[in-house]
Parts: sequence; C-alpha cells; structure tokens
Amino acid sequence: MKLYLSSYKLGNKVDFLQDWLKDHDNKIGLIINVRDIFPEGERKENRIKSDAKELENLGFDVKIVDLKNYFGKKEELEELLTTIPSFYVIGGNVFTLRRAMKLSGFDEVLRKHREDDEFLYIGSSSGTCVLCKDLQAITVMDDPDIDPYHSNISTIYEGIGFIEETIIPHFESNHKETVLASKAVEYCRQNNLTYQTLHDGEVIIKDLVHDNKKVK
Repeated sequence: MKLYLSSYKLGNKVDFLQDWLKDHDNKIGLIINVRDIFPEGERKENRIKSDAKELENLGFDVKIVDLKNYFGKKEELEELLTTIPSFYVIGGNVFTLRRAMKLSGFDEVLRKHREDDEFLYIGSSSGTCVLCKDLQAITVMDDPDIDPYHSNISTIYEGIGFIEETIIPHFESNHKETVLASKAVEYCRQNNLTYQTLHDGEVIIKDLVHDNKKVK
C-alpha cells in the first residue's frame, strides 16, 4: 500500500498523486465520516463538495463513501474495494473516524490490503493520524468521547498501526489547532511516546511494501 499523508488537505506534493494517475485507475473513494459530528445541511455538503473538487482537479473520478452504509457489512465494503483502488480520508475528529472504521470493518479491510502495491491511501489530518499505532496524544486535540452513532462501544485509542510513531498535524502552522498540536507534542514527551510533527503543507509518503520517505 502507498500512503500519502498530509497535515492539511492534500498538501504540497500533489505531483506524486498526478504521477500515480498516469499508471493507475483514477477512481477514488472519498471517506467523509469525520464530518458525522456536524449537523446535516448546506455547510456540511459544501465542505464535502470542496474536498471532492480538490481531487477532481487532479484528475480523480470521485465516489463519496459513507462508512455508515457499511456498518455490519464488511463483505460489501470489501467488494467495493475491488472497484476502487484509492481512498482519500479527510480531516475532522479522529475518534469518530476510528469508530466508523471499526463499525464498518474498514480497519480490517485496510490491514488486509497492506501488502497490496496497487492500493493508495490518502489521509488528511485525522485521516493521517488514524493510521498511527497509538491515538492517546490526539485526545489533546480531538474529543475522544463523541459518538454520533450511539454505538455503545468504548473509545478506541489504538489506531490502524501502519505508522509506529504518533503523527501530530498542524504543528506550528496557521491553523486553529496549532496550539493544541504543541500541547499534544508535550503530552508525547511527558508520556514517552514517539511522535512526528507535521506542518500544514507538509506530506509524508510511505510505501508499506518497499520503502518510505518524508518530503517537505
């Protein structure tokens, strides 16, 4: 699996994504569930449309994917992945996203495709954080107890586990959460957690099969 992990939106290495499109199917699923904590309405719809447009401008054919439609239907979600080789997981509340991944089985599906060299995962902010091993430090930035699904499952503090260290987005950036990002870094230091900071615009590119690199 290829990982393209940004602090904010798609970041400044979209040339990697354009190169990807030269040799791969342009279909991509836009995972929108971080926005489930917000009420339905025009503002929410417009933000999702903006995220989709960002991908379309690069040449992607976007399909909106709502994981709620797959709660308890992991097999159907696996079938979807046979037709869509790429996913973009947008930013919001990481713990809401983690719940949605658990309830739909998307976390298991991702792990299953870890060694798939033709699979692309794009993450922004919480879409990046959720791939980390430990989400404890992110409680400084996101409310861990919000459950818009009324699922009655405990907050999940373990991420997907593709990234060993905790990634802290929006660090020292012009973003409303940059102060909280610094506090999350301090939390990591106090609790002896390994971490990596990301400034807005910065991107981490990893190849889970072959190699990985950090680019700025």
